[in-house]
Amino acid sequence: MVRKNYWWLLSYFGGAAILWSGCSSLPDKLGNNTTAGLVPRGEASELNSSAPAPRSDLPAEASLVDYLRYAALNNPGLEAAFYRWKATLERVAQVTALPDPTLSYGYFVEQVETRVGPQRQRFGIAQTFPWFGKRTLRGKGAEAEVSRAYASYEQAKRQLFFEVTDAYVELFYLREAVQRTEESIELIMHLESVAQAKFRAGSDATGVIKAQVELGKLEDRLKTLVALRGPLSARLNSALNRDLNTLVSWPSKLPEVPDAIDDAEIHQQLLSQSPELLELDAKVRASDHSVGLARKAFYPDLTLGVDYVETRDARSLGTPGSGRDPVMIMGRVNLPLWKNKYRAGLREALATRDAAVKNREHQENVRVADLKMALYHFHDSKRKISLLGDTLMPLAQNSLDVAEQAYQAGRADFLQLIDAQRLLLDIQLSYQRALADCVQRFAEIERMVGVPLGAPADETRR
Repeated sequence: MVRKNYWWLLSYFGGAAILWSGCSSLPDKLGNNTTAGLVPRGEASELNSSAPAPRSDLPAEASLVDYLRYAALNNPGLEAAFYRWKATLERVAQVTALPDPTLSYGYFVEQVETRVGPQRQRFGIAQTFPWFGKRTLRGKGAEAEVSRAYASYEQAKRQLFFEVTDAYVELFYLREAVQRTEESIELIMHLESVAQAKFRAGSDATGVIKAQVELGKLEDRLKTLVALRGPLSARLNSALNRDLNTLVSWPSKLPEVPDAIDDAEIHQQLLSQSPELLELDAKVRASDHSVGLARKAFYPDLTLGVDYVETRDARSLGTPGSGRDPVMIMGRVNLPLWKNKYRAGLREALATRDAAVKNREHQENVRVADLKMALYHFHDSKRKISLLGDTLMPLAQNSLDVAEQAYQAGRADFLQLIDAQRLLLDIQLSYQRALADCVQRFAEIERMVGVPLGAPADETRR
């Protein structure tokens, strides 16, 4: 008889569960589909991958694009951010699901005698249904966490690209500094030979000594610059997840940056697209849903269940209803009587939301101030590039040529020649430093804004 009514029992209870769940405002199907519209279409393929893309090799003459692509595929910090985002995608289905049903069983040690027969054992199944809207709020809170985790992943990616670009540009500047210093050493060696010739012609040895002193200083500077290549390579290799002792090949050229950028437009892009601010926006939304959920805690949850009792045949023959198995539908609600606990939970949720809102406001002020400083350095480096490259460098080169001719003719001493050489080297290095600073500051602005700003680049940077 138990088997006779078991399927009817389950069908009856399952129908009640479907009826109740259909009254809620949740979607019919939850899971990964709940994230539609939360992440860009281009990232959807990453969700279908259970592992990161395989490691790729760098070409012999790697460009910045190659380094960025390699870092995107192999940096463990970025992979960690990706998996944290992927983990939050699975949380939506968990928090919106119904609690597990409970199955109960009771055995009568002493059989209960009834008119229709003795009762032997009892089966029961029950399902708890949260109050209307609780599952919806939990789902929206989890979706806000998905958005927050994705913004955090985007922030990690932009930070990684900035670190790679910054190290790459610094290596390029080091290469230029080494080359300019080597050229200066060759020039001083040439000037020393001129001083040696004048000394053999009867002049004093002052020019030869000053040339040798200057040559020693430049050789020391060159050794310092060459030694810096190892630490800078380690810095870049760290972002690439490569052996830190491997020397990175010298960069061949700097990436291009726009001649001019619109500060007002970039400011608006920061407010609307910055991954850091988007992450904070998601935290505010999640705290809003937590407040709504705390308000719902004052309402009870409903539990519906069905009990089935196995009854044997009555002892008296011909008893009406003999052996009939009773079925009982039951309902139960929890009583949220301890209001102080729920009020405290609501106050906590409200305070958490206020903290999230104020932190969002504070971080926006900080990011805007940082952006203004980065824009200042970008424009300042652009000005220096124009001044040094178009005006001062030609003048310094001309000054050195005039000083060398005057020294050979005996109209100037060697100190004037050394000063002209130093001036040219300083201006050359300042020019290369301004070029590097311009690219680094532009990369920093892109990191803050979170989107490319029109610089020629491949899709990796986008």
